[in-house]
Amino acid sequence: MAAADETVSGVPGRYASALFELAKEANAVDEIGADLSRFRGLLDESEDLRRLVRSPVFSAEDQLAALDAICSRAEIRGLALNFVRLVTRNRRLFAIGGMIKAYRTLTAQARGEIAAEVTSAEALAQQHVEDLKAAIKSAVGRDVDLALKVDPAILGGLVVKVGSRMLDNSLKTKLQNLRIAMKGTG
Repeated sequence: MAAADETVSGVPGRYASALFELAKEANAVDEIGADLSRFRGLLDESEDLRRLVRSPVFSAEDQLAALDAICSRAEIRGLALNFVRLVTRNRRLFAIGGMIKAYRTLTAQARGEIAAEVTSAEALAQQHVEDLKAAIKSAVGRDVDLALKVDPAILGGLVVKVGSRMLDNSLKTKLQNLRIAMKGTG
């Protein structure tokens, strides 16, 4: 399998590129990456936070007040906090998930790695994470920056995204395919 061409573009790419350049200047690429990963985790865990981020009904001021409190509790500070505030003031908060993903891609590229995202129905054991990294590395020929997501809706199995490629081996998809196949027979 050839290495995936990972590019960052659009609004998320522009914001992530600007943040990445600032992070390099401040020698804080990893620190900001950790803060953004923590924020992404909060988004993944809270439907209320996702609604706050995506809904145009909330004013920028209301979003800022809520996000300041959330980031303070999560100990997200410095450039990462200023980034979240800027995105909010510019009314681009709906795209922050893509910005975080683009930042991870830029960080991985700078290290010579490839960014990958694995979604599972429940949290994976550390040994499984290491095995996944090794398997992806052998497939793409590069070290892997692995982002893990938990989505109980997939029921079981894994959904693996590497660059623009996706392997959906989830139980939910298999059941949907079986349902479609059964409709076609008979």
